[in-house]
Amino acid sequence: MLKRILSLVMLMVLYVTSIAYCESAEPSKKKIIVVSSYHREYLWSQETNQGLCAAMLKYGYFDNKDQIAEYTKNDKVETSKVIIKKMWMNMKKKKSPEELATLVTNISKEINDFKPNIILLGDDDAAQYIGGQFLDTKIPIVFWGVNNTPVKYGLVDSEASPGHNVTGVYQSGYYTESMDLLKKIAPKVKTFAILCDDTSSGRSHVKKVEHLYSKKDLAMELVESVTVGNFEEWKRKALELQKKVDAFFIAQYSGLMNEKGENVPAEEVAEWYINNIKIPEAAVQGQFVKQGMLCSADDSGYNQGFSAVDIAYDILNNGKDPKTYPPMTPKRGALMVSKKRGKILGITFTKEMGIEEYVE
Repeated sequence: MLKRILSLVMLMVLYVTSIAYCESAEPSKKKIIVVSSYHREYLWSQETNQGLCAAMLKYGYFDNKDQIAEYTKNDKVETSKVIIKKMWMNMKKKKSPEELATLVTNISKEINDFKPNIILLGDDDAAQYIGGQFLDTKIPIVFWGVNNTPVKYGLVDSEASPGHNVTGVYQSGYYTESMDLLKKIAPKVKTFAILCDDTSSGRSHVKKVEHLYSKKDLAMELVESVTVGNFEEWKRKALELQKKVDAFFIAQYSGLMNEKGENVPAEEVAEWYINNIKIPEAAVQGQFVKQGMLCSADDSGYNQGFSAVDIAYDILNNGKDPKTYPPMTPKRGALMVSKKRGKILGITFTKEMGIEEYVE
């Protein structure tokens, strides 16, 4: 009887052990959290999301395109390999220090509750405010869309050697290429002014263009830089300056506010500009050409999102360490022009201009 009991006990132990082994042998799903600086309707957000989703599908994190649609619509999806969740900061809507502090606290709490295997941060505000909360933690962080240099927020020590739990994809900016394209399209242009909103992204673009001008890397004379937050002031300066310069460089306008302190949709700003400004312009990104600006050497949002997932895959699946993974900038997007804007300005596009993409 004793032997029979011992045999049953041994069988039970073996059974329980085999179940535990099978469960532990099953690969657990990765948890990925994405924080975007902006909002769903913003064209740049849509472009970076398309790149991110394409790379997620490539690496098998998404099983099919239906899951891309579900994630894009609902900001979350569970697949056979990952659970991915997205949060928005909506930083195009100007926030008081108190509102920003509350936002950062709430997002940080959600991240801690979610317990992700990796954090993806879209653009400067998410990198600066959310990245700072999780710097030197055990959670690897990958950013995209940081303007000009990834070093400026203290998240990485240098481009060659990050040194922390953070790496990613930054926007080197194709300012010279955009201005060179403008010069080919409108060869008589000799002077220009910069038009920009008063946002962190916008200011960084202005500084870079001014720096390039100081180094004599631009083929035109910079007359004035305009950085304002109010749409009425922005319009006034644009109308005033178009009488003094041959062209504009459009650094940013998606953060402009009306008299009530409400964000003015980028499409509304672009429509006013196209109807009232009669000189040509180069823009910092292709998204603005899609809204009607004349031309740009696109710093592609799609490439930013795709490349960020490339790095995330290397960290999650290939054991790469963010501390030694140099931040990178992806290849340039297309040399783009707006056919409609060209027609308004009386410009005829030719093959010799080197245009790579026409926006209808």
